[in-house]
Amino acid sequence: MFKTLREDIQTVFSKDPAARSVLEVLLCYPGLHALWMHRTAHWLWRHNLKLAGRFLSHINRFLTGIEIHPGATIGRRFFIDHGMGVVVGETAEIGDDVLLYQGVTLGGTGKERGKRHPTVGNHVVIGTGAKVLGNIRVGDCVKIGAGSVVVHPVPDHSTVVGIPGRVVRIAGEPVPEQMLEHGQLPDPEAQEIDDLRQRVNELEAQVRAIRDRT
Repeated sequence: MFKTLREDIQTVFSKDPAARSVLEVLLCYPGLHALWMHRTAHWLWRHNLKLAGRFLSHINRFLTGIEIHPGATIGRRFFIDHGMGVVVGETAEIGDDVLLYQGVTLGGTGKERGKRHPTVGNHVVIGTGAKVLGNIRVGDCVKIGAGSVVVHPVPDHSTVVGIPGRVVRIAGEPVPEQMLEHGQLPDPEAQEIDDLRQRVNELEAQVRAIRDRT
């Protein structure tokens, strides 16, 4: 147990350069508090004390601003940075070394029962305000840009940006640690605008050339 707690604290230091001391982490990191309360709520849920688990998760939301259903499964070295407004649904599954920023939702898309929330792989970063919806898998070493809405499965070693989320694959190569910075993601919409602008310039040059010949 104490080994796990130490690992959780170390995870904060490894993922947040603003962390200065163990005491600060213990007192001032709601993402850590939410994770620890969720572990207890999840234990109650698995032992068929579902009302107690739900009530503890309700208290968790009130104290931290983070709503994690007690049925959700979370791996090791999980960290929620800032945390306010994060929602994790009942059947969500989160792997190891996952980082969520504020406003992230791992939600469902309707009233269906059974598995209806995302499965998130290992070494995943989900940016501020992103929504990952439905029974889909987000692969390992994936980064999802701020504000993206993801409703389709995401392959390993990929980047997703936009509404709806679009994949920019990093084919066959592991994602380097520095590329997990969700503030440095490619912008495919801007790239398309640049391509269109270049094409317009080429067409204008062709029109001018035709006019010069006539």
